[in-house]
Amino acid sequence: MFKKFLSLSVLLSLVFAMFAVPVSAAEESDLHHVQEKGTLVIGYTVYAPMNYTDENGVFTGFDTELAVAVAQILGVTPEFVEIDWNTKEIELAAKNIDCIWNGLTITDDRKAQMNITIPYVKNAQAVVIKEGSEYESTASLIGKVVAAEAGSAGETIVQEDANLSQAELISKEVQTACLMEVKAGTAYAAVLDLTLANAMVGKDGDYVNLKIVDRLGVEDYGVAFRKGSDITEEVNKAFLTLKEQGFLQELAQKYGLDLAI
Repeated sequence: MFKKFLSLSVLLSLVFAMFAVPVSAAEESDLHHVQEKGTLVIGYTVYAPMNYTDENGVFTGFDTELAVAVAQILGVTPEFVEIDWNTKEIELAAKNIDCIWNGLTITDDRKAQMNITIPYVKNAQAVVIKEGSEYESTASLIGKVVAAEAGSAGETIVQEDANLSQAELISKEVQTACLMEVKAGTAYAAVLDLTLANAMVGKDGDYVNLKIVDRLGVEDYGVAFRKGSDITEEVNKAFLTLKEQGFLQELAQKYGLDLAI
């Protein structure tokens, strides 16, 4: 009798396991989670030309338009949520956002913490100073105040470069605040994304008297998802589809960017 009961228990356990595993896998699937709620929550910071509000009050930008196109392929609605760049990984892990889509530089450290898509845009770090200020190389900034965004690739370069590490670093919440420091004279230089610098420096507006004097490093942008997320591969496929359609090339030309795909 005991053997029969034991056999029945084992059989029931196996049947339960057969049906339980697929449900558990679905529950753990990021793609299932996003498609079930119908929205892809995108973490961003204000950063032209990637994500910003134009003069007509329209939220736009290269990453904004690209995210909308990819979300359409995935069958969901994009929801843009402004975040603190310095705590982006925490926001992602806590599921306050589904991805970080905002000119994120791909690094080995970030790949260890998160799933990151194939590279889609090329970038570098720019050194920006005031017109009339002197600059020959990063050695010119030793002992001077240099601004960079907290948690950014620019901040990492300042901390790790042999010369820049001897400057006085001030970390700001957003990259535009770094430009404001240089404009105000409270920082001698700023180190920030070339994509943003090209869009804002030396043109009509607040930063007409600033200039780009150097490019440091070559890097690629990717979109970050939670570690193990199955959305990553779907976004990779969407990128390639949009390239085949010519959409990516047109978008890059519109915003003056170089594709990495």
